[in-house]
Amino acid sequence: MRRIDNFKSIIDRYEVVFFDAFGVIKNYSGLVPGIEKTFAYLESENKEYYIVTNDASRGPSQLAESYHRMGLTAITENRIVSSGMLTKEYLDLKVQDGIVAYLGTKNSAHYIERSGLEVLSMSEVNESNMDKVSALIFLDDEGFDWCEDLNKTVNLLRRKTIPAIVANTDRAYPLSASNVSIAIGGIAAMVESVVGKQFIRFGKPDSQMFMFAYDLIREYRQISKREIVMVGDTLNTDILGGNKFGLDTVLVLSGNTLARDVETRVTATGIMPTYICESAVVSLDELAF
Repeated sequence: MRRIDNFKSIIDRYEVVFFDAFGVIKNYSGLVPGIEKTFAYLESENKEYYIVTNDASRGPSQLAESYHRMGLTAITENRIVSSGMLTKEYLDLKVQDGIVAYLGTKNSAHYIERSGLEVLSMSEVNESNMDKVSALIFLDDEGFDWCEDLNKTVNLLRRKTIPAIVANTDRAYPLSASNVSIAIGGIAAMVESVVGKQFIRFGKPDSQMFMFAYDLIREYRQISKREIVMVGDTLNTDILGGNKFGLDTVLVLSGNTLARDVETRVTATGIMPTYICESAVVSLDELAF
């Protein structure tokens, strides 16, 4: 575990950079200040980069557009690898008909809409159509009634043996410097404990996310895992997932893991990043373009 003063040295060392989104590129107040300089440097050095995120609240095009509205146009739709994409792949392979019910916003349902399946939010599921539900997807923590729709979800899963898929494994996310909100992964964990059934999970730290991104690159070029680095702010998802897949990892202290807590958390979890850096921002005084 090595301390790095300037993220530029990380970019110089690798051919491909995987970035987590929240806490690395953006936070509760917008873009991490100066992060656009990092992407300018990546472009100038012809380095590849991808956003590998557990965010299934919107499709890749909508996620890219959200960055564009904040002034970061370097992140395009084809640069985003979301856990929602793995959920879609699972449904394509495993669920052929019936109703796919979901918890989340209409935007998050982008991942599960395809021909042959009827897609309904849990608020639209009732006694007349419940028996036709063939899968349930946990997509986002917004867009539903936490009391009525969660109770309905519990009873649906008690009544029927269907796959329940968690598209975002994050259990909480920061609302401010001192407060967090429960994420859909936390809601799914609660429901799972109530119904006593095992859910299917996609997203970091599971290796499928990294394999999905890795395979995308290998479709058009040869690349070794040693040439890829994963950058994240959370030990239990970003760093653990990257480590499990065999990538070098960078823990940045601009999100979930604060500088004052990092040594304690690493010791307590045993999850060891390759590097620790204050942020993923490249220092201006070392840029040469």
